[in-house]
This record gives sequence, C-alpha cells and structure tokens, in this order.
Amino acid sequence: MTIKNLVPLIDEEAIQRRILEMAEEINAVYKDEPLVVVCVLKGAFMFFSDLVRHLTCRPEIDFVRLASYGSGSEGGQTISFTKDVEIPLKDKHVLIVEDIVDTGHTMDFLMRQFRARGARSLRLAVLIDKNERREVAVTSHFVGFALPGGFIVGYGLDYAETCRELPALYEAELEA
Repeated sequence: MTIKNLVPLIDEEAIQRRILEMAEEINAVYKDEPLVVVCVLKGAFMFFSDLVRHLTCRPEIDFVRLASYGSGSEGGQTISFTKDVEIPLKDKHVLIVEDIVDTGHTMDFLMRQFRARGARSLRLAVLIDKNERREVAVTSHFVGFALPGGFIVGYGLDYAETCRELPALYEAELEA
C-alpha cells in the first residue's frame, strides 16, 4: 500500500490553539502537584513537545515505547515495552501523552502497568481520540480532537515511518 493522496483535516494553527487549551486544562487539574509526564514514542513526540512547554507545574519528563504483536496488518493483542520509563512512578501523578487512541488495547496495557507500579493518579492526554473504535474501555481525560475513521498522518503520526514531519493533520488515502 502507498499513499495516493493527503486530505487536509486540521491545520497547524488549530492544532497549536487546541494544545494551549489542553495545557490550561491540565494545569488546572494538577496546579502545583508533582507530575510525571510520559510521552509514548514515536507518534506523540511533536504533540508532547508542544504540550509540555505550556505546563506550569514543572513536570518530570519520561518516555516509553511499546510494540504490539499480532497477525497481518491488524494490531496485535500482545503488547510489550521496547523502551520503559526510567523515573519511579510510585505515589506520583502520571500523565500519559499519546498521539491517537482507537481500539484502546495499547493504552489499557500501559495504564495497567503504571497502576501496578503504584502511580498515585493516572490520566491520559491524547491528540486524536477515535472513541467509536474502542474495543477496551479506556478513558481519554484530555482530548485534542475526536475524529471518526480514516487513516491520520502528520504532526508525528506516520504511515510506514513517513509523514511524521508534516506540521498539520491529514487523512491519508491509500492505494494497493
């Protein structure tokens, strides 16, 4: 499959405006509480970078990378860490920053792992929420944009490791 066309969805200005609003929501929740903000690599790196610049609680920052294994092109149900956090999470507020949540399997896995490590609280900030695709109950606490189906690329989201550098969000039309 290759990308046939990119259809503009959300421009750079709208993304930045929404990120600032999300940061204000997050700042209101955590105030001066100690917070660990965890970026889920690779897709969330641009969103994460822009978001944390607006946080006033002086968070600790860490990164995690996950891999899912299954058959074919569908996401698998077996999930593992390829890069784990280095900061202890016990008794700390933790905010996970993810690019997109659809079926919920990956975020369910990560949240269960962090709860087991004794996180004081656990919330999820997501750039794109495809709630109608949920197979597992996962709550996105801070949502950039709720979008229906479609394959989204740009602003960190990729197709076969391409299109991450695009400053806006696009729906990729694919062809065989």
